[in-house]
Amino acid sequence: MSFNPARTGAGEFIELSSSVPLVDVRTPSEFKKGHIPGAINIPLFNDYERGVVGTLYKQQGRLHAIMKGLDIVGPKMSDLLKHGLKVAGNNKKLLLYCWRGGSRSESMAWLFSNGGIECILLEGGYKAYRNFILAELGRSRKMIVLGGLTGSGKTAILHELSGMGEQVIDLEGIACHKGSAFGSLGQAEQPGSEHFANLLFEALKTTRPEQRVFVEDESHNIGSVNIPQNFFALMKQSRVIALMPEIKIRLPRLRKEYGVYGADQLIKSVEKISRKLGGDNTSMAIEAIRTNNLGRAMEIVLKYYDSTYRYCLSQRPEGQVVFIDSPSDDPCENALKVKMLADKIAY
Repeated sequence: MSFNPARTGAGEFIELSSSVPLVDVRTPSEFKKGHIPGAINIPLFNDYERGVVGTLYKQQGRLHAIMKGLDIVGPKMSDLLKHGLKVAGNNKKLLLYCWRGGSRSESMAWLFSNGGIECILLEGGYKAYRNFILAELGRSRKMIVLGGLTGSGKTAILHELSGMGEQVIDLEGIACHKGSAFGSLGQAEQPGSEHFANLLFEALKTTRPEQRVFVEDESHNIGSVNIPQNFFALMKQSRVIALMPEIKIRLPRLRKEYGVYGADQLIKSVEKISRKLGGDNTSMAIEAIRTNNLGRAMEIVLKYYDSTYRYCLSQRPEGQVVFIDSPSDDPCENALKVKMLADKIAY
């Protein structure tokens, strides 16, 4: 009797993953590059083993590759099943996927079913999931982009807006980067661009499309991460509420945020934008850091960032950007101003 596990499409599979344990049976390197958030990696093959089987398939055909795969998997079937049983828990139910929903997930489903685990496979595999979420990321939604000069406390304002019941997507939080040359300081390792898109979808799927959602104004890259093109296009089409406080308002926040880092770390960050700052400004900023005059260094760097950001805003269509007078650094006060202005925006 042939084995025919249950399958479902990406949309239903994602919904089921909120209540059923999710297992990615691809190799560790595939999993690291990008996976469905919440998935546990139980690889049928490790990276080396998959390379061996794949090479054999190309050189000698499918049957030889299958035989080699059985040789590899045979000795570790017991451990794989034990892992599957542990993840499945008392309900003995798992969601499984591989790259295309083919032999790897089918093989693991067969093995797990022999342990009494009910398995549901993702039709089309991880590739189908990616196609689904990328399409969803480009879906039209009521979006407001929170803009502002560097150091204007946009992330803190977003958190305040969230506390007020607004829908907020923290792009920099997902990317583990604050967006500037100093943005990697104190942050965890960035996800790859592929997995960033997965995490972004995971955050967006909890929002209601009929209600507005706030995101922070970003360039196409956040550190080494690329924002998905179709989602970035939505950001570029959306209304912008921009805070433009004077440098003196922003400096205390920046001193507090970056003053905890050593001079060497700060100098390396300045050097990343040395070509854009120019030789003289770079030298002055570095000297200010070395003499413990962080405020002066920040003033030099901010003049570059302010000029660049003002130019970017000027490239948006007329009327798309609304400016807020923000003489205070209080994120709660500024969040209230943003919220009140957002209430007047027509979509």
